[in-house]
Amino acid sequence: MKIALMDSGIGLLAAAAAVRRLRPDADLVLSSDPDSMPWGPRTPEDVTAHALAVARAAAAHRPDALIVACNTASVHALAALRAELEPALPVIGTVPAIKPAAAAGGPFAIWATPATTGSPYQRALIRDFAGSAAVTEVPCPGLADAVQYADEAGIDRALAAAAALTPPDVQAVVLGCTHYELVAERIRDAVRQPGRPPVVLHGSAGAVAAQALRRIGAVPAPSAEPGTGLVVLLGGRESEMPEAALAYPEGLRLAVVSPAR
Repeated sequence: MKIALMDSGIGLLAAAAAVRRLRPDADLVLSSDPDSMPWGPRTPEDVTAHALAVARAAAAHRPDALIVACNTASVHALAALRAELEPALPVIGTVPAIKPAAAAGGPFAIWATPATTGSPYQRALIRDFAGSAAVTEVPCPGLADAVQYADEAGIDRALAAAAALTPPDVQAVVLGCTHYELVAERIRDAVRQPGRPPVVLHGSAGAVAAQALRRIGAVPAPSAEPGTGLVVLLGGRESEMPEAALAYPEGLRLAVVSPAR
């Protein structure tokens, strides 16, 4: 079994780690183009062009499924990716976990890139799935970039700015960018309020990984013998794991895997 994941940068690590938790024996193809990020400020047409290039590079390695581990690409390019690659290659998009956050009934916040915050796409998800829950949309300028480059000072600044915009009574935070899942615990700490329980964080990585397995008729097998297949593509070229990825546990765990050929 081979699962490919694509993103502008290292935001795909969280979903890759989730795939490996469900199926340790899965070979992985990680395709990104960090030289073109961030994708958020680009036009939909430009995002689609870059996403197609990254996806084609992954598809050349003949995976069984392709996870679009990027909210921006899922918003703007998912239809084009599916039109080109399906049905031969199942394509699984990423959607912010608004529905499970709303199920608890309490107020929650959605942390996302400025381009996604307030967008018709996100507003439609809130309308369709948030129900009567109070929702605060929180833009996080610079956070994805800081995570991409493991810029500790930049991460701290972006977290503090977003936390200041987050109401103190929120019970959950939806992580509306895949990069944010790599600093999930730091987000939890940033919004922690004295005397209140820690907020619940809702990412998309686990659900996306499970959906990829369902699309190819596979079942979770967390006790399977670990595989050794890993291909890292940067701008379509086989490369080593980016150095910044090694700043995160998800990247470190993958980096010990021998490259697949």
